[in-house]
Amino acid sequence: MQILLVGAGLSGAVIARRLAEAGHDCHVIDQRDHIGGNCHTRRDGETGVMMHVYGPHIFHTDDQQVWDYVNRFATFQPFRNRVKTTVGGKVYPLPINLLTINQFFGKAMRPDEAREFIDGLADHSITTPQSFEEQALRFVGADLYRAFFKGYTEKQWGCAPSELPAAILKRLPLRFDYDDNYFSHRFQGMPRDGYTPMIAAILDHPRITIDLSTPYSPDMAEQADHVFWSGPLDGYFDFQLGRLGYRTLDFERFTHDGDYQGCAVMNYGDREVPYTRITEHKHFSPWEQHERSVCYREYSRAAGPEDIPYYPIRLVREKALLQDYQRRAKATQGVTFVGRLGTYRYLDMDVTIREAMDTASLFESCLAKGDPMPAMLTPS
Repeated sequence: MQILLVGAGLSGAVIARRLAEAGHDCHVIDQRDHIGGNCHTRRDGETGVMMHVYGPHIFHTDDQQVWDYVNRFATFQPFRNRVKTTVGGKVYPLPINLLTINQFFGKAMRPDEAREFIDGLADHSITTPQSFEEQALRFVGADLYRAFFKGYTEKQWGCAPSELPAAILKRLPLRFDYDDNYFSHRFQGMPRDGYTPMIAAILDHPRITIDLSTPYSPDMAEQADHVFWSGPLDGYFDFQLGRLGYRTLDFERFTHDGDYQGCAVMNYGDREVPYTRITEHKHFSPWEQHERSVCYREYSRAAGPEDIPYYPIRLVREKALLQDYQRRAKATQGVTFVGRLGTYRYLDMDVTIREAMDTASLFESCLAKGDPMPAMLTPS
């Protein structure tokens, strides 16, 4: 069959590879001039540092099959994401752990003492947290919430934490030991040569053709037996029902002689600091040595029509509009919506790859049975 894949990021690459290996001809297009989507990496010409062009991407998963898959196409180096945050002129480790708690309160508590102490600070009158703010107050109490979550969240999302769903905070751990590894998955690492060569290797198959700097047009679908769409869901329908809300990021690049901050990610929790964090990219490749450094100050704002969409907002208005677009998508023949933008969800890389693998498998199964391929495979 002739398969058109819109988007040369992880979703498009993984689906294309699987279907090419099954004997289908896959045409991958992307409106950008590079593959990899927001995972795109490149060498900085000035410093030689491997840059995460659209912000940091750390690979972490508990999925053995996904881990084996990425290691098929790249050599992964061990990497632990040890985030720090500057609040009130002091530096603390994140996620909140025993060291954070002891530093912040000027104590030297053991795990059981700290657990009892935090429980005493938590707002037990909140039995079923509905918002990010309520979840935080129930989770760690007012002092830690104001220091580590309130200002950062206001900058990141552009609204009060009381307007955000509690589920956003539920993803973050609270630890009563000194473990400062941001993630807790079995497999964690970085591709030694960056994500772009890994995705290039996935796409390296004689039945896959790639056209970059190529925007999608509806007539392309007429030449294909099926389309996999990993662009914005609302964009497929030319935004006819309105635009789904996203946050976008602006990066202020600067260089430094030596080591600027001593870690890959430094958050800034104070509301008066306009940026959310500084990323120092050479620390994402600790196996390399560089005399100079390149950093990004990261600013979050509402995405406009010409901006790169990063984080789906998914508040009340967006959820209602999403349901309208999902109904329209499910009534559409010959296209399947995949990935972060195509399903309007925040997805880690391993989940993106897993869903792409499963989508390709389902497509083959539908072909074998003569069943139609669904347009939407994921719940809202």
